[in-house]
Amino acid sequence: MSATLASIYAQRLLLRQATLTRRDRTSPARREAWSRAIAARLAQLPQLQEAQAIFTYVHFRSEVETLSLIAAWLAAGKQVCVPLTIPAERRLAAYWITDPARDVAPGYCRIPEPDPQRTALADPKEIEIVILPGSVFDLSGGRLGYGGGFYDRFLADQAPQALRVGLAFELQVTERLPLLAHDQPLDLLVTEDQLLSFPRHAHIAQGKECP
Repeated sequence: MSATLASIYAQRLLLRQATLTRRDRTSPARREAWSRAIAARLAQLPQLQEAQAIFTYVHFRSEVETLSLIAAWLAAGKQVCVPLTIPAERRLAAYWITDPARDVAPGYCRIPEPDPQRTALADPKEIEIVILPGSVFDLSGGRLGYGGGFYDRFLADQAPQALRVGLAFELQVTERLPLLAHDQPLDLLVTEDQLLSFPRHAHIAQGKECP
């Protein structure tokens, strides 16, 4: 690994740690209020109103809350699928759910995931919108996940056609991230204060793609 690439990885790690610490230290009441504001802003998106097949994360720890979103989409007759982590293959699989209370349980790293015995495997090509979590986001549509690259691979390899929508609190947004070639750009970022839209060509990597 070159000195430049090593420096970028070090910057990314520090950004993740600092940002996640701030997010974790925010009070649950404040995160809940921010999540409601994000849900309201998200509900106004024409693309989401028109979409019938949505892939979303199920929130974990201090992430932007998504269970209320899932319930609303299901009540509106939309199809919702959520990710199952397959660590041995370093990828995500999508499964349709109809009742999160019944279909979702703690899985990889205790993250809420679908029970493949109770749910049906989704074809990623049918997904119209992907709702993404992350640790840090920037003003050009850049996103840092949690270091495993699972969502980046899912977007690049399985659902490249889907609209990419990141959900974040404002404290997770910085001006510019040290990005790498495998980092998949967002189309939209929704926070409690704003909606940001990005052309995909705005994503510029600063280092070579890692193996």
